[in-house]
Amino acid sequence: MQLKITKGNGHCPFCFDHWFSEEESYPGRLRGGRENMGALLVVSLLFLDFFYLAASSTDSRDSSVLQSLKDGWQNTPPSWGTSNDPCGTPWDGVICKNSRVVALKLSSMGLKGKLGGDIGGLTELRSLDLAANRDLVGSISRALGNLLKLDTLILSTCGFSGKIPEELGNLSELTFLSLYSNSFTGTIPATLGKLSKLYWLDLADNQLTGALPVSTSGSSGLDRLYMAKHFHFSNNQLSGTIPPELFSSEMVLIHILFDGNNFSGIIPPTLGLVKTLEVLRVDRNSLTGNVPSTLNNLINVNELHLANNMLTGPLPNLSQMSSLTYVDLSNNSFSSSVAPGWFSTLQSLTTLIVEYGLIRGNLPEGIFSLPHIQQVKLKNNTFSGTLNMGDSISQPLQLVELQNNNISSVTSFSGYTNALMLTGNPVCDADILSNTNYCQLQQQQAKTYITSLVYCGRNSCPPDEKLNPRSCECAYPYEGTLYFRGPTFRELSNITLFHLLEMSLLEKFNRTPFIQNPFFNAHDYLQIELALFPADGKYFKREDIQRIGFDLHSQNYKPPDKFGPYYFFASPYPFSDIDNGSTSTNTGMVIGIAVGCAFLVLCLIGLGTYAIQQKRRAEKANSNALWVPSGNDSGSAPQLKGARWFSYVELKKCTDNFSTSNVVGSGGFGMVYRGTLVDGKLVAIKRAQQGSMQGGLEFKTEIELLSRVHHKNLLGLVGFCSEQGEQILVYEFMPNGTLRQSLAGKFPRIFWVIVKWKLERLCAFLFQFFF
Repeated sequence: MQLKITKGNGHCPFCFDHWFSEEESYPGRLRGGRENMGALLVVSLLFLDFFYLAASSTDSRDSSVLQSLKDGWQNTPPSWGTSNDPCGTPWDGVICKNSRVVALKLSSMGLKGKLGGDIGGLTELRSLDLAANRDLVGSISRALGNLLKLDTLILSTCGFSGKIPEELGNLSELTFLSLYSNSFTGTIPATLGKLSKLYWLDLADNQLTGALPVSTSGSSGLDRLYMAKHFHFSNNQLSGTIPPELFSSEMVLIHILFDGNNFSGIIPPTLGLVKTLEVLRVDRNSLTGNVPSTLNNLINVNELHLANNMLTGPLPNLSQMSSLTYVDLSNNSFSSSVAPGWFSTLQSLTTLIVEYGLIRGNLPEGIFSLPHIQQVKLKNNTFSGTLNMGDSISQPLQLVELQNNNISSVTSFSGYTNALMLTGNPVCDADILSNTNYCQLQQQQAKTYITSLVYCGRNSCPPDEKLNPRSCECAYPYEGTLYFRGPTFRELSNITLFHLLEMSLLEKFNRTPFIQNPFFNAHDYLQIELALFPADGKYFKREDIQRIGFDLHSQNYKPPDKFGPYYFFASPYPFSDIDNGSTSTNTGMVIGIAVGCAFLVLCLIGLGTYAIQQKRRAEKANSNALWVPSGNDSGSAPQLKGARWFSYVELKKCTDNFSTSNVVGSGGFGMVYRGTLVDGKLVAIKRAQQGSMQGGLEFKTEIELLSRVHHKNLLGLVGFCSEQGEQILVYEFMPNGTLRQSLAGKFPRIFWVIVKWKLERLCAFLFQFFF
């Protein structure tokens, strides 16, 4: 039998945790007391290491970061205090793979605090969702730029402010970036143009200023985002012209939402190059000049919003935009002209709005027979003559607004009984017609949709609960508001559309939906109140809220096509005090710990007696007896024996500023350097790398332990350094670095110290786990 031993492996050079590997062979048959003790040492230490690693399955670097986040935030989920092992005893919202944290999904958790630089230590993070935590405030850290594997970043509907860090441009794997509904200021960083994989960019509803960044000879710009499908910049304070360089035929944009800003200048003709475009919103700006004829090339656009600018020239020719469902050209400065032909030919049109457009002449009757037309709003123009709506008025038509024109008479209605408004026209001045319905101020009857509760009879709930329309039981639903930024319809009386929306929500979340009060707000967004009910019981578990919130904020939920692009604004959720068992203990881990402890006790009973005897014999035979660490708290200085403290400057100098030419080893803990002290002594210097530092107590314990273990075949600890955020150990330098002679002479004493040290670590973990 051979015992295979080495002084260190690639993970932690010179650490007692990893003395044993398959690097060197120790020959000799293991017989009698010393040989058996050696075998038992190997088995026991391997067992302790295995058990400790099994019980603590989170990488120490990630565990430290999460602990720091927990300390800096209020209202963290209750499970964030049950253990120091976020992966092994899962913390809500923490998703791990191979002991590393790969996702944080904490939507709607009611978190309070700031997003500091510690987050940059989660170097394996792929997804970060902190949406709908309104009390997360302040600037976001530049350290987010260190998360080089991040592909999804969602910080929407929080309370963040300050500038968007330029360092986000370092996230080369990012595909989804959502920062809407915060209070970000400053300009859009040009560095975002480096995100070559980005397809979703939502910066809407902030306080961003300045121009849209485009590429220059020295920097990238948004024009380089060839994979992007969504530019959502609505409701900021962006200004300057919309650069023509921003658009090209290489782009695949489908949504350009620039509404509600301070853009000036002309609409760039290059917009016509983006043939994939479906929704174009540049309304509520200060754009001037003619509408470029190239827009007529955008045959896939279904929503065109140009209202509330200062556009001039004739009404644009949109005759080739065959997919158009919604057009609003209102409140511009167009030249007086007759109604263009496309008013009557765009077969997909549902809504035509041109208010204050200076349109003159007769109103073409073909408008009213378009197969999908729902609303015609042409008030405050100069239409004249006779209004003839034709003999084939479209069945979906619900509203015609023609107030304040010059219409002198009305002929055919063909049975049209829905809203027609002609007040302010000469036709209503005649006494004989002044009392007709269309000459009266008409109050549109709100036809508000609400999910039916007819099967629930007269059931009612307390004020803070809602009635589940399927089970007819009271519960606490997850509530919020859906905002649809470009729906293809405007008629809210079509209950079939809302039934489709309910079905899509049910299929996606497997939770009963309840929707109510749909209406178009001042931004012309369709606003709908949403509630989703728990599958059983009164409350959602936190993991359910996190999953549903992520799906809504990350656009994983796809509504029916007619509803178009949306965003979600969640209401705070009233989690129950017991949190519905979301903090339950990992049963398998408890069983494993119990079995492991029982086995450990049996082993140590046998080993303890023999080890104590050997220890006493060795102490009598050797005046340099080992001193066992006292276990003082982490605030005390390490109790050293023969080791000294080094300054960081001193170690930096003796390694030539930690030059790579002096590297003699490396591992997961850090690098090992050759160094020469001022007295000429050659030493090995182990320096922990940033982000993988152990805790202060563990570092102190290691120093105390190593300063007391002395053997001619073991590297002796010369000293340590713990300043400026560094953790450095200084050892004697041994050129061959291997252990070739027998360890039997001092195995008992070394074994006892190591076992006690590991038991202290294990007991600390068990205490935190259970109490």
